[in-house]
Amino acid sequence: MAWNSRQWRDGWRAVAVLVVGLALGACGGGGSSGGGASGSPAPTPGPTPPPVSTLEAARFLNQASFGATEGESQKLQALGDSSNAYARWIDAQLAQPASLQLPAVQLAYTQLANPIQMMGQLHGDRQETWLRHAVTGPDQLRQRVAFALSEIMVVSQQGALGVMPFATADYHDLLTRNALGDFRTLLQEVTLHPAMGVYLSMLGNQKPDPARNIRPDENYARELMQLFTIGLVELNRDGTPRLDGAGQPIPTYDQAVIEGFAHVFTGWNYAGAASFAQARRTLQNQVLPMQAYAEQHDTGPKRLLAYAGAAKPTLPAGQSQQQDLADALDNLFNHPNVPPFIGRQLIQRLVTSNPSPAYVERVARVFENDGSGRRGNLAAVVRAILLDAEARSASGASAGKLKEPLLRLTQFWRAYDAKAANGQYRSVNLSVSLGQAPLAAPSVFNFFSPGYAPSGEIANAGQVAPELQIATEYQNTQVTNLFYQQAFLRHSATPGLPENAVVIDITAELALAGDPEALVNRVVAKLLAGQVSATLTAEARAAVERVPASSAAQRVSEAIYLIVTSPEYALQR
Repeated sequence: MAWNSRQWRDGWRAVAVLVVGLALGACGGGGSSGGGASGSPAPTPGPTPPPVSTLEAARFLNQASFGATEGESQKLQALGDSSNAYARWIDAQLAQPASLQLPAVQLAYTQLANPIQMMGQLHGDRQETWLRHAVTGPDQLRQRVAFALSEIMVVSQQGALGVMPFATADYHDLLTRNALGDFRTLLQEVTLHPAMGVYLSMLGNQKPDPARNIRPDENYARELMQLFTIGLVELNRDGTPRLDGAGQPIPTYDQAVIEGFAHVFTGWNYAGAASFAQARRTLQNQVLPMQAYAEQHDTGPKRLLAYAGAAKPTLPAGQSQQQDLADALDNLFNHPNVPPFIGRQLIQRLVTSNPSPAYVERVARVFENDGSGRRGNLAAVVRAILLDAEARSASGASAGKLKEPLLRLTQFWRAYDAKAANGQYRSVNLSVSLGQAPLAAPSVFNFFSPGYAPSGEIANAGQVAPELQIATEYQNTQVTNLFYQQAFLRHSATPGLPENAVVIDITAELALAGDPEALVNRVVAKLLAGQVSATLTAEARAAVERVPASSAAQRVSEAIYLIVTSPEYALQR
């Protein structure tokens, strides 16, 4: 049966303690290089780099994909030793084309009996496609980074986009296509996408008209700065706040700058109409960039961000819409806050909740210049995040984060080759069971804040644990109940399951059910890559031994359930 509330409080208190322990560990790492002058003796070769261990392979894949599998870990290990295998895996992933959602949603639309009334159901098709890509897709790195970006540049089906599943699917496809591309291109495509235009009310934004009491909408201007690019306060390259003479953080912008950007974002609406006033949403234009309509664009001067090196801190009057937009986005893209602000959040989503300032600075420098003079190369940024010494170390301040509920589920399903007879992933209501679903956040501020610190040990240590913001007692119980159903009721030895039930394959575990120690070790190998505490091992073995040997499937279920609901599995280390 599922854990009770007291067990959950104790379990998640243990998670908090583990997070703090990981965050407070000493960090290290680094390297040196050098060379002799011409004619000097050849340097003595260094020691041969060690092979990638099973644990190290799984750790990397839990950061770079939707969950390590034994097969993928073996492929990674076969790519080389610890000096080159990770980079080669990343190179192979960069060559993978993007798996997209919109085609599946468009196909599902053709099968609706009453499209007008049933349009909202297509969000289920979109989420099913997301799960299928996460669990079985070949472009794991691209999809994982797109998921991270979807929690930074948020749109959500909750609200006006509830009747626009084509737009939300295409918005996620936009993130997927650009996840390993150019940040400046991503910024422009996000800005002009109708899903964002509707969600943050830039679409249909009109120029000032004092006679009609119309002022440009400031919503997108605020969130573009606060959440998508630079944040609220000026940052050093290492992500720490810059302080004024009184020791106070320096704001990045004021109301005049908000108004300046709001005026830039006037005159954009759905594409294809003869005029701004005639623009209407269709199935076709909700997946096309918004169109510029000059009659509703403010052509006056506009104040932007003023910083050292800013090309146009004030836009001159009389520019076209397209020029105003390009200059405004360039102004944001080149702001010194963007590299540490975006870099730190990507580190948090992929590797650790509490990256050291040195780690953030190393990633920010790559954002500024990928080595070829290019700024905003996300492929280089992601590579720097994953290959950094702190990311590859199993100890120190960079060694831990709580897994989001979605990532706990996808890792479980990937480890156990979960699938339904009909090939779909529809048996779970993600929002209810996990408290989160792709592009279904309760607000533009995502499911949790990157700066969230629960009171107690974590806050007192000056650390953060963003994912704990949704780890309520109720939601933790829901997650545990989902894993209970999966472990005990939806596995390959369960007869008579419906064709849409997502089923885990426990064939290998059934063969070991007569040997509790071997069975537990097998489950630990799949879910924890062999790294487990003696306490959890003993508890899992005891749970197995309480079940008669004749009940092989129940023995397997007990072992899987105890491991997959443990705080040790909930942590990504």
